[in-house]
Amino acid sequence: MKSNCHSIPLLFLCLFAAPLASHADHLIPAGSLVQCTVSEPKLSSKTTAIGDPVLCQLGHAELYGRSQFPANSYLEGRFEDYKDPGHFIGKGWMELKFDRMVIEPDTVIPIAARVVYVPNYPVDKEGRIHGKGHAVRDTIEWAIPVLWPIDLIELPRRGPRPVLKEETRLTLKIMDDLVVPETQQIPHDDYGFAHRAPTTYEPPPPPAPEPPQPIAYTYVAPPPPPVYVPAPPVTVLVMQGGYGIYATRYWFETGGNMRYLATNGLPYVIPTRQLDINRTISVNRQRGMEFRVPVRGF
Repeated sequence: MKSNCHSIPLLFLCLFAAPLASHADHLIPAGSLVQCTVSEPKLSSKTTAIGDPVLCQLGHAELYGRSQFPANSYLEGRFEDYKDPGHFIGKGWMELKFDRMVIEPDTVIPIAARVVYVPNYPVDKEGRIHGKGHAVRDTIEWAIPVLWPIDLIELPRRGPRPVLKEETRLTLKIMDDLVVPETQQIPHDDYGFAHRAPTTYEPPPPPAPEPPQPIAYTYVAPPPPPVYVPAPPVTVLVMQGGYGIYATRYWFETGGNMRYLATNGLPYVIPTRQLDINRTISVNRQRGMEFRVPVRGF
């Protein structure tokens, strides 16, 4: 087959056509390791059912000074399968499958990835995340007869299951070559730092001035002057023991009793024989007050 690159311009075009085409897409070869962060607070077989979707935010990773994934990219998968730990022996495990990579705003790329590392949990070759379990502890406890009653009480309780907390970082292996569209890549400068095109800031127009509003005056009447209420006259009741009692009102009752109102407004009753009449009349007369006693019945 005869080549069309027989002239010098066409020769240069053929030489540079392949490199230019190779930069149209970003290739991530199979076997590459990527990391993503789980967004759910507690991911386990207790809170998630088989088939439920699982999202994992892709972290920033560079290859040859360039970002492998655009910003805000994440992996989308599902809760594939699980096994709870047994009552006596056996460890629990769960399996996550990721089959799509979503690049905002609307790009979805099929992907084949397998979980290979999870902090604090062992991962087998099939990508299953195993719990720590307590098989050794159970074996020792069941071998001691003294501990059998405690073991029977705790028998319904299963062993610990693997639980992925929020912000747990997973490491996945890319099983097939992955091609990321170059148009979705964030531009980078010569030092490998991502940058975006500058935007022009346009301040919002100032609000239109409001028309002046008439001032409404409200007449507030001055408060009324305080009403002077004279205090009730206080009478001093001198008792036989020499002490005095202050009363705002008093009256004599049949039966030899005297009733009076104290300065706190409470009524009291005293036998009339406990009152020193002469001294009570004398003290109140000196104060400019008259102490009245009944002519009869006293």
